[in-house]
Amino acid sequence: MLIRPAEPADHDAIWSILAPICAAGETFCVAPDGGRDAAFDYWFAGKGREVFVAEAEGAILGTSYLRPNQGGGGAHVANAGYATGAASQGKGIARALLAHSLDAARARGFRAMQFNFVVATNTRAIATWEAAGFAIVGCLPRAFAHPRHGWVNALVMFREI
Repeated sequence: MLIRPAEPADHDAIWSILAPICAAGETFCVAPDGGRDAAFDYWFAGKGREVFVAEAEGAILGTSYLRPNQGGGGAHVANAGYATGAASQGKGIARALLAHSLDAARARGFRAMQFNFVVATNTRAIATWEAAGFAIVGCLPRAFAHPRHGWVNALVMFREI
């Protein structure tokens, strides 16, 4: 598997990964009916943001972004997001994207990484991030309107790098 910077030619493949995740409304803070524009604003927009794809045999299996979590005095902390195609879930794609983003963050001079809003029902992601050394450092009670579970907690996770 190759993880590389995303190119405009990858946008349709990235959309095919993000579309069902965004439409489900269970993990990302994107309006489920926002379509491609809302999803791409969430995934691509923001100063200093880089987007990557995980590719094998010409197929895009997953995508990630890396950006500064804050500006100014908080610019040394990275933030990242990950999405895996439905057919590729459970095959280590998110773990590989996470490892790549930690290496990329370190190479860019970041000193830590923070996930600001991890939906508490996303237990597979939480287990993956904890296995990579992230700790839950905060809980936002009932901060996410989950379409099936109602009001659920969102977690803040952090790790020095």
